[in-house]
Amino acid sequence: GQTAAMALWFRTFSTWDGVAGIHLEDLYVRPAFRRRGLARRLLAALARECVEQGYSRLGWAVLDWNTDAIALYDQVGGQQLSEWIGYRVSGPELSALASESESP
Repeated sequence: GQTAAMALWFRTFSTWDGVAGIHLEDLYVRPAFRRRGLARRLLAALARECVEQGYSRLGWAVLDWNTDAIALYDQVGGQQLSEWIGYRVSGPELSALASESESP
């Protein structure tokens, strides 16, 4: 009767492939339910959604210290991307960027 795991995802569109895909934003299994294959089953369900809908990819990011998750992602055939560099703007930099003039 408890929620054991969840996957938060959304549909994306690949300008490279010209086809939709899925981005997995968060995958979480409560500690009491780990090591039961739930994360893998959630990934498989998302993969099925991609295949059934004709989507070209399922993507996600993982923190470099999360070795358990990395091991799972390697086991399911996930491939680390080396050609992409993640960027983020937040805090004062976000405010500064937002306050810039709208005209070029």
